[in-house]
Amino acid sequence: MSDGEEDYRGEATIEAGDVTVTARVRLSVRFEPVEGRYRWAGRAAPDPALTAQLRGGIREATVRIGDGSARARLGEPDPWGGIRLTGIGPPPWPAVPAG
Repeated sequence: MSDGEEDYRGEATIEAGDVTVTARVRLSVRFEPVEGRYRWAGRAAPDPALTAQLRGGIREATVRIGDGSARARLGEPDPWGGIRLTGIGPPPWPAVPAG
């Protein structure tokens, strides 16, 4: 992936509670001009350790991609076991600059 992309597909490290996992993710970002900030979201591939943290009440996580990182919120697993990730602010990968 090159700098300045609105979508990211690949591996990410997700830290949630006392667990750190590496999972395949599909993420996208958009700039909200009225708010003046980024919103990004997507899904992590099914991972039993991450699902256990979520079921244990952990909702906050850190997503790391390369040298970047961002705070994320974990959502309920989808029917296939993937975990929803949402974030506000710059995403953990180089995104298209606003404007």
